[in-house]
Amino acid sequence: MQHSPRTQFSPATVIERLNPAYFALVMATGIVSIAGKIHGLNAVAIILFGVNVVCYGGLWVVMVLRAALYPRSFLSDISDHARGPGFFTWVAGTGVLGAQFVLVVPIPSVALGLWMLTVLLWLVVIYSVFAALSVKQSKPRLEEGISGGWLVAIVATQSVSLLSSRVAGLVAAQQDYMMFLALVSWLFGGMLYIWIISLIFYRYTFLKFTANDLSPPYWINMGAMAISTLSGDLLIRGASTNPVLRGLLPYLQGMTLLFWATGSWWIPLLVILGVWRYLIKRFPFEYDPLYWGMVFPLGMYSVCTRELADVMHFPFLHGISRSFLYVALLAWGITFLAWLRQALFPTLIAVIRNIVNFRTFLP
Repeated sequence: MQHSPRTQFSPATVIERLNPAYFALVMATGIVSIAGKIHGLNAVAIILFGVNVVCYGGLWVVMVLRAALYPRSFLSDISDHARGPGFFTWVAGTGVLGAQFVLVVPIPSVALGLWMLTVLLWLVVIYSVFAALSVKQSKPRLEEGISGGWLVAIVATQSVSLLSSRVAGLVAAQQDYMMFLALVSWLFGGMLYIWIISLIFYRYTFLKFTANDLSPPYWINMGAMAISTLSGDLLIRGASTNPVLRGLLPYLQGMTLLFWATGSWWIPLLVILGVWRYLIKRFPFEYDPLYWGMVFPLGMYSVCTRELADVMHFPFLHGISRSFLYVALLAWGITFLAWLRQALFPTLIAVIRNIVNFRTFLP
């Protein structure tokens, strides 16, 4: 649907139509910050950490306003096959920010608080969204309802595993329980990927596919495997102190390598499809919050490959990890500038104009 510029940038309209997947901005910024940290780019990591804290707080304010002012629109998104999975970015964004408070700016109390919020959000979102979609009477056809955005459910689940492993050492008395949660979350995330990717792969190869259908979240095909790899890497590290994980070590190593191999396989195909979409079909590049769903997998692949190289003793993978860091930084910069130019600045200008116009009517 096309909107006039005035309607499009009305603050009220922006809030009402805000995509619940906007927390992908936090996911992408957080993981690129962590990638910078592990590769020694401390200044980049700190700057992106500051940006992420501001964005995370701002998004919560706007999302709460949307729920309070436009409850019907907000609730309808939960049972929407296209927008409903976007709520999983709330979980993943919180988990990635929590990892930043462990690795980039260590503040244990904040990290633990974000871990608890991540687990709570996961429980609320996964059962609310899947229950709402299950009981919904009017449902779209598969090619209209499924997309790579559905795989954010796996990213959210693995973020619970990831942050549980990260903060387990902060609470020694409950360390075994937290590592158990990390393990079962990792296992369920892998199973959930099998369920959803089967539908997506079927949609790719047997149903009509257009350039408009190839939305940026299809990069989550790879990103979900990248975060599953990283979660597995941390479980392998935890095996040195946890007897349960130690007994599962060969399985953990095999499945983690399987996840990395699967994620790596997706990259050339996604690049080819991107060339087909933008160069052959000449699909226009316009800012969409879903583009953050393309930045996140690039940063996550850099981090998971570095961790895999360390825990599996594959030093030759370090170069791949660093290369993807630079690709992720470039993608983040382009998307961030597009967001400022096409979304944030016009909205702020509209807010200022409304304030000025309101004051002209004051006595």
